[in-house]
Amino acid sequence: MTDATAPRRPFPVRLFVWSLALVFAGSGGLYMAWELIIAPRKKIELQLQEKDKEIAAQAKRIGDLKKEMAKLQTYLKLLKHSERRAQIEVLKQEKDAEGQTINTLRFREIRPDGTPVGPAHEFELAGEEVYLDTLIIKFEDHFIEEGDPLKGKALLLIRRVFSNSVPPDKGYRLDKEYKTPPVFAAEQADADFEAELWKRFWEVANSEELQKKYGVRAVHGQAPYGKLKPNKVYSLLLRSTGDVSIPAPTELQHKEIKRE
Repeated sequence: MTDATAPRRPFPVRLFVWSLALVFAGSGGLYMAWELIIAPRKKIELQLQEKDKEIAAQAKRIGDLKKEMAKLQTYLKLLKHSERRAQIEVLKQEKDAEGQTINTLRFREIRPDGTPVGPAHEFELAGEEVYLDTLIIKFEDHFIEEGDPLKGKALLLIRRVFSNSVPPDKGYRLDKEYKTPPVFAAEQADADFEAELWKRFWEVANSEELQKKYGVRAVHGQAPYGKLKPNKVYSLLLRSTGDVSIPAPTELQHKEIKRE
């Protein structure tokens, strides 16, 4: 049995104080480690993750811009590339008894090297301003940009030549209406596709469904014109994109037409 009268052991105050001191010292060390090492490290890691996201987004934007630039460069190249060329030579220009201007003209298709495609057409036409009545089929841009062998360039049919004095129905006829021009029939791989388009020209022009079916973005008539001067040669250029232009004329060289 324990003697109730025996003296109790004294409480180890010093040990308790040192224990508390060690606990507080350890807690302070952990706090200091978190504040000085762990927290800044996590903050840096988060900042690096955000930077990685920004860099990835910028790389994507740069990639998209490069694709767009390549697309624009291809389109600009196509704008300079002519797919169909023709010339009107003003052989003579004079006034008749009534003061009307009479033009003696020679029309011919030419290749890029200047050699003719098919026979030349020589005819007279009254009037100050001469119009080229054309039909144009333009395909969707992506076919042109990709150089599609079937739809990679616009198609042009030159129907007739008329003037401010001669109405279209009375003008001089050139390409056979709504039929594939010889220059295309001879050089294109799939003449049947074009023949169908020309045959259904106005039907396609008035149908969104048919335009989607053929990959066409525009089908319409166009009549570029100019006021002709004697002894000049005027060129008609069709770009792959469907743009038709008449550059400044050159001087007429009076010589025989170069035959194929």
